[in-house]
Order: sequence, then structure tokens, then C-alpha cells
Amino acid sequence: MQLDLNLLTVLDALLEEGSVAGAAQRLRLSSPAISRSLGRLRRLTGDDILVRTGRGMTPTPYAVAVRERVGDLLRQAQDVLAPSRELDLAGLDRVFTLQCHDMLATALAPPLLAAVAAQAPGVRLRFLPEAAVDTDELRHGRVDLEIGAAVPALPEIRHETVGHDQFVVVMRRDHPYAQGLDLAEFAAQPQVRISRRGRLTDPVDAILEAHGLRRRVLASVGTAAVAVAVLAGSDSVLVAPDLTSRPLKTAFGLVSVALPLAMEGTPIVCGWHQRYETDPAHAWLRDQVRAAVTAVLAPPS
Repeated sequence: MQLDLNLLTVLDALLEEGSVAGAAQRLRLSSPAISRSLGRLRRLTGDDILVRTGRGMTPTPYAVAVRERVGDLLRQAQDVLAPSRELDLAGLDRVFTLQCHDMLATALAPPLLAAVAAQAPGVRLRFLPEAAVDTDELRHGRVDLEIGAAVPALPEIRHETVGHDQFVVVMRRDHPYAQGLDLAEFAAQPQVRISRRGRLTDPVDAILEAHGLRRRVLASVGTAAVAVAVLAGSDSVLVAPDLTSRPLKTAFGLVSVALPLAMEGTPIVCGWHQRYETDPAHAWLRDQVRAAVTAVLAPPS
């Protein structure tokens, strides 16, 4: 059955106005156009809808019976095809799942949770760690927002770069080189790497090799917490984003010095599936994450 939903609009106008001329004026159409639509309605329903009584028209029992239902259907169609974009934060009841590196989660969670709790107390956040391999969690809807350094490759994943952080060398406060170190001194230090895939090398090694140097990586660990715990009790150092690592440095009594080599900073990229592009609640979440990243990357007072 091929249904023309425009006929519901015409039927609603006919039942409200009680005449072809009145319905035509209401819908800004010609009377012949409304008459043709009335003919189609009669053929479709097998009912006359409106019948002449002297100089006016009277609805049939069927028309009287369906009048309210027709109005309800039109309102429902309007809600579906032209949904309201107003967001009731006070009444929003939703769980959002964010996936990011644990160092970034440590820095991002406090300002983000404070903002969410103040604006939308019914919203809960779930932070998941980065996976050891690339996944389709965004595509399958198991993750709402992925925050990392890489630009998503899939065309259906929308993304925005919300900030940049610079790399520094992190070490314990009483480290022999806590006041700074040159390139050769940096290469000579025992080092720890953070890698979700367990890799022992990264672009730092290529830069050192170009200078005829090689660093001594003692271990690759999966989380920032393990890495800074090692630093706190040894002479090992770690190359990490400066401001993003600030909460962990403070918690473990660590300091950072300038990285003695030219290296681009790390971007902070938010990625989400295109299904959420126009979702008001998800757009609000992205705004809160953007603001939280800005707060995290603000220079220390």
C-alpha cells in the first residue's frame, strides 16, 4: 500500500474547517487541489468523509470518529520529522562512555565531572582505557567519544582537535638532572615508555639516531600510573605531555624539564560517530570535554 502522508494534512484541515474552500484557504492551496485530495481520501477509506447538507458540508460518522486520531498522528509525525533541539539538562538521564589514555583521563576527569555534575546531575560518565589494538567501538556505539592523538581513519567518524600539549622529560624531584639536561645526558638516562602495545621505541629514538645517539629504555608499561611509580623510586625518566601529566607529577612529587630535542607536540583529538553529529546531548558533551581540555592545558598559575 502506497500511502501519501500529505493526505493526513488535507484530512485534518477538512475535518477542522468543514469545507473544501476552508481547507484550501488554511493550507494555501487551490480548491480543485483539495477536491482531488478529498477524492483520493474517499477511494482510500471507502467513506465520503464530508457530505453536502444544503449549502454546507457535514462529516460522516467515520470522519467524526477519526478526527482526534488524525490530529494526534500529525503531531506525532511533526515530532518525528521536526524534532525539538532543546536540551533539558536538568532532566537528562544518560550514560556517556569516553575512551582515552589513562594519563589524559586522570587530568580530564576532575574538571569534566565537576562541570557535568553542576549542569546535568542525571548524567553519568564511564571512562574506558585505550585498547591495545584499534577497535570499532565508536562504529558499534559502545563508545560515545574517543580522545587521543590520532585522527580517525574511518570516514564516518567525525573528529575535532581540541588542544595540543608539548613533550617534556619527567623525573623525580631530587633527580641529578632535575635542573635540566642536554641531548647526550638525556640519551644516557634509564628510561621508561608508556605504550598500550608494549612498544619499546617511538619517534624519539629516530631523532636520537640522527644525532648518533641511542637511549636506554628499561621497560615499556601499559599505564601512566605504573610509569610514574617507577620514576618516583629510581633515576629513570619518562617523555610525556607536559600539562596533561601535571596531576600525576603533583601526586608523585615529580618534576619536568625541557626535552632537549626538537619534537612536535601531541594533539588532543576527539572522535565520535556521525550518528551523534546532530544529537543535542552529545553536542553538549563535546562542549564540556572541549572546555575541560582547555582547563587542563591552561598554564599553571
